[in-house]
Amino acid sequence: MDRAQAWKLVQEYVKSESLRGHMRAVELAMRAYARKWQEDEELWALVGLLHDFDYERYPDPPLHPLEGEKILKSLGVSEEITYAIKSHADYLPECPRVTRLHKALYACDELCGFITAVAHVRPEKFTGMTASSVRKKMKSKGFAKNVSREDMERGAADLGVDFDEHIQFVIDSLTPHAVELGF
Repeated sequence: MDRAQAWKLVQEYVKSESLRGHMRAVELAMRAYARKWQEDEELWALVGLLHDFDYERYPDPPLHPLEGEKILKSLGVSEEITYAIKSHADYLPECPRVTRLHKALYACDELCGFITAVAHVRPEKFTGMTASSVRKKMKSKGFAKNVSREDMERGAADLGVDFDEHIQFVIDSLTPHAVELGF
């Protein structure tokens, strides 16, 4: 599956512009990490883009992402992609995060959601956003309360990157695309 086919699938399954934006943000962060570590950018970006494509139809665990896996497999998508997507679900112990790809998806998923939430409430949006400004918002338990702070921190630790550096890296990967992301 190439990027154009993946985007067509996203458009078919995801009606929420917010969820599409989240998936696009994760795609961008994953592509940036792949570039940094000289990994397969297209593969990593596809995993980021497709990781939640089934969520609107199958929001309840473990249907998400297991129903998505069935759909992707029926379209000939590789096991490498489907396994990586399944590995971002903590409630699937049979799919541990083993590779850097798996760990990067987990590390970027919640953090992208949180960073975009922070951008929504800042007058300057992404401009001038820093890891410390994101950390400050993390202390507010009522802000983006459905985003797990523990998952964000665990994701960076599992990926083997400093949490503040990870936050800044993701901010920097999203900032050039702020308009496209709706900011």
